[in-house]
Amino acid sequence: MVFLTLSYWIRNRGPDRYWKVQEVLKHARHFRGRKNRCYSLAVRAVRRAFVYATKGRKLKKRNMRTLWISRIAAASREHGMKYPALMHNLVKSSVQLNRRVLSDLAITEPKSFLSLAKLAQARREEGFRAALGNGKEPPGVFSRVVMLQ
Repeated sequence: MVFLTLSYWIRNRGPDRYWKVQEVLKHARHFRGRKNRCYSLAVRAVRRAFVYATKGRKLKKRNMRTLWISRIAAASREHGMKYPALMHNLVKSSVQLNRRVLSDLAITEPKSFLSLAKLAQARREEGFRAALGNGKEPPGVFSRVVMLQ
């Protein structure tokens, strides 16, 4: 049987099998040894690599959270507060900023972080109503928190 084009020859071998093998080998191209050429070895190696990739994505999230926490802790120690106290008092003061945003503020806008630390410090010392005073926030803090009746 004579095949005039490559696509006819591929179709004759069975399209599904060919493309399945090519997909696996495409993912294995950068592997060392026979794993990047031999299908039976490549299947196992690619499967294993995908498992590691899945674990790596979860680990990346965990590592980033740890990094943010260490950055916030370092910045809060500069202003005389410990990390747990800062976070607790920010939550009690209705500041809804996550750790990523707080970490970015600590690095890029130290004055904004300082005002948040002052707010947390005031909340820690005097309680929520005293932190707001007579409807006035500590200097440098702008909020939409309304006094509770």
